[in-house]
Amino acid sequence: MRSQSTPAEAHLWKILRMRQVGRLKFRRQHIIQTFIVDFYCPEAKLVIEVDGPVHRKQVEYDQERDMCLHELGFQVLRFKNGVVTDETEKVIAKIIDACMETNSSTEVDAMNKLK
Repeated sequence: MRSQSTPAEAHLWKILRMRQVGRLKFRRQHIIQTFIVDFYCPEAKLVIEVDGPVHRKQVEYDQERDMCLHELGFQVLRFKNGVVTDETEKVIAKIIDACMETNSSTEVDAMNKLK
């Protein structure tokens, strides 16, 4: 599957790979149970999906899939191909915000456990 990346996925991967965003490790085409997600950050339990035209026909499936991933404790961000290529800075900002939210809530949970 990695050789079949869309141009938008390839573009985003160039930015996410090698800890270039917030020094966070991202994996590409990662398996989570029965799902293969486009990108995954284990430190933030963040799944990133880049959606092409096919996703317009599978909205219900994507919603169910996202719900399953949420129930497993993952946060899911979805971006359309065009947004990834045309508004890359906004996409990266949203990814960083999501990672910071997760890390902040993890830190708060850890501090609460110490009390």
